Amino acid sequence: MRLSYAEIAVHLGLPGSRDDRLLTTAVTDSREACPGALFVCVPGSRVDGHDFAAAAVERGAGAVLAQRPLPPVGAPVLLVPDTVTALGRIAALWRSKTRARVVGITGTAGKTTLKEVLAQVLAVRGQTARNALNHNNQIGMPRAMLATDGQEDFWVLEAGISHAGDMDALGSVLRPDLGLVLNAGAGHTEGLGAKGVAWHKARLLHYLASGGLGLICADYPDLVREAGAYDADVRLFSATGRRADFAAAYLGPAPLSGAAVADGAENPPPIVEQGLFRVRLEGVTFTLAAPFRGAYGAENVAAVAAAAHVLGLSMEEIAQGLGRAVLPAQRLARQRLAGWLLLDDTYNANPLSMQRMLEAAAGQAVGAPLVAVLGEMLELGAQAAPCHEVLGRQLAALGPAAVFWKGGQAEAVHAGLQRGGYGGPWLPVADAADFATTWEKTAGRLPGGVVLFKGSRGNRLELLLAALRERLGRSEAARPE
Repeated sequence: MRLSYAEIAVHLGLPGSRDDRLLTTAVTDSREACPGALFVCVPGSRVDGHDFAAAAVERGAGAVLAQRPLPPVGAPVLLVPDTVTALGRIAALWRSKTRARVVGITGTAGKTTLKEVLAQVLAVRGQTARNALNHNNQIGMPRAMLATDGQEDFWVLEAGISHAGDMDALGSVLRPDLGLVLNAGAGHTEGLGAKGVAWHKARLLHYLASGGLGLICADYPDLVREAGAYDADVRLFSATGRRADFAAAYLGPAPLSGAAVADGAENPPPIVEQGLFRVRLEGVTFTLAAPFRGAYGAENVAAVAAAAHVLGLSMEEIAQGLGRAVLPAQRLARQRLAGWLLLDDTYNANPLSMQRMLEAAAGQAVGAPLVAVLGEMLELGAQAAPCHEVLGRQLAALGPAAVFWKGGQAEAVHAGLQRGGYGGPWLPVADAADFATTWEKTAGRLPGGVVLFKGSRGNRLELLLAALRERLGRSEAARPE
């Protein structure tokens, strides 16, 4: 950002100031403070940012945003009723000054992946900014906006919601030129259950900028219905053959023909396994490769291609961008080790994303054993038990060689497995050491196959994955050449 202290003060309705010092970023951690930074004091359950205001100024912060009076800290203080709300208002001010075309993304499953891939595709055409990883809440998203320099052609920003009112807080700041809702399913239902997830996701359309466009997946009838309640220009995309302006379908694995790696990556792999997709954009059909394997990827490809198309990119640019795009970490990352294909989707989980990744894993395990290492899906509220029972039945239908489980709702999952006719190993584990021991006694006796790791963040399944990597690495090193 490039906003003066005086501009910000006036925008927040504070007493006028002639202080024209330039502020160029916003930080909430005093250790990240630097010259030109606005330090935002955020009170928390464990630490209170107000206690670190002086330290931030010592590191160079040019001003402080606070919601309670502070002792002298050596820099001017903007005193507001709520610093998080004020941070959003400052970001909205900066958004109004940008020349970038702003894309707002939301959805239940895969929105971070979509955001990352779309940003890489748009970068083929022009300078593009995005919020890092999943920094998508009322603090992370405004900070990402304020970290831009205003010369970008595109901003691609993810809006993550978990409680009623979250989309109002984020949408009013974002004011997207293109509002993209990828999907809607059970997720964060503990906080979004009253009106339904689709209602809250579609709320993004209420905040479209003047002349803005909405992109909605036609494959979710409740989402389409809720989107219809808004007086907005809405276009549809589909991955299941529903009637829509834009569509994509998975054709199978793409030929291994080179690398798609991040610019500047050290020791890049020689090849990246991609999927081949047929894409239709307003009647024009073409085929491209993308960094997805499985039918679930068609939804992402349709969304990316549709968004890039309406933003003016050519088919050639879309194919080029998707062909070299790289997925974020812990999103179905693939590694082959000692006869096993390890699928790392440990970042998070909800019923929709769990179903999709299980189907994708099963599709890659045709003719080989499939082992599921799963963890509890959190923040589902009253729907937790039935959602986990359904998960068990979905698992049973895939015929896994073994199922490992970490976290709560084990009884519900096991009941679903039994009702689905599964009679294989059911292996609840407490931690990485327990998992490693149990693996040796069960799946470790298999010659190899596919193993999927997926669960909500609180389960820390990446620790179980690390334990298996260590074990398989030793096994592979011990093999005779």
